[in-house]
Amino acid sequence: MYARVARWEGAEADALRRSSDEIRSRAASGPPDGVPASGFLLLVDPDDGRCLAVSLFADEAALRQGDATLNQMSPPGDGLGRRASVETYEVAVDIRS
Repeated sequence: MYARVARWEGAEADALRRSSDEIRSRAASGPPDGVPASGFLLLVDPDDGRCLAVSLFADEAALRQGDATLNQMSPPGDGLGRRASVETYEVAVDIRS
C-alpha cells in the first residue's frame, strides 16, 4: 500500500470546516474520477489553518495515476489556503480498530 500526503496551510477556519463537511458528504460516492484510492483520511487544524489529506492506494500504479489526477485538479475555493507540499510514502504499518 502507498500513501500520498498533501499538506495545506493558510486556510480560514470556517472554510476548512465547510470543505471537510462537503468532502464527508461526497464520500459515499467514492473517490473522484481518475483517483483509484482505496482510502482517504483528512486531518484538520482549523485554529491554525492547516490540513493534511492522506490518500491511500493499493499499488504504485494506482498511486501514480491518483497523484497525476489530483495534481491536475483546480485549486480549492476561497479561504482554503495553499498546498504547501505533496509527499508519497510506502505504508509500512496500517493498524485500524
